[in-house]
Amino acid sequence: MSLPHAILTALLEKPSSGLELTRRFDRSIGYFWSATHQQIYRELGRMEQAGHIRALPAQVPARGQKKEYEVLPAGRAELTDWVGRSEDPKPIRDSLLLRLRAAAVVGTEGLADELRRHLDLHQAQLAEYLGMEERQFPPERDSGEDRLRHLVLRGGIELERFWIMWLTEALAEFEARA
Repeated sequence: MSLPHAILTALLEKPSSGLELTRRFDRSIGYFWSATHQQIYRELGRMEQAGHIRALPAQVPARGQKKEYEVLPAGRAELTDWVGRSEDPKPIRDSLLLRLRAAAVVGTEGLADELRRHLDLHQAQLAEYLGMEERQFPPERDSGEDRLRHLVLRGGIELERFWIMWLTEALAEFEARA
């Protein structure tokens, strides 16, 4: 149920069209909550029907013009309520972990290459996050809102560091077994 909340958050930060939301998901929100273009547009329709958002009136009416949306008071209230709710952490569902467990039963053929590939992907993601941190959070950007946004990015950075450490350890285990 978090996609509508991710959209409400993005729209409260800046009224946007569906296309702009999709781009923003690709650049930031999507790092921790992904959604396809179609999912975003479907959800925008539902949220508009529920009275959480509305399309802004066009400056100049034109056929095929993109709609820009803003959050209505009911949408802000829903997001505020959701932020304060209690929610249990979700269990990890990662196929690589399951495949490693299965390898203990059927053998590890090809798995070391996959671990190396994942290590490369996590190292690249960490580099991207560190670049984002440098660009988006210079020392002078220190408002309360910026500190919370930075905290989210720091969570991503630490998760990538965890995966790099764990994959390095897993590969060392593979080498020790060889």
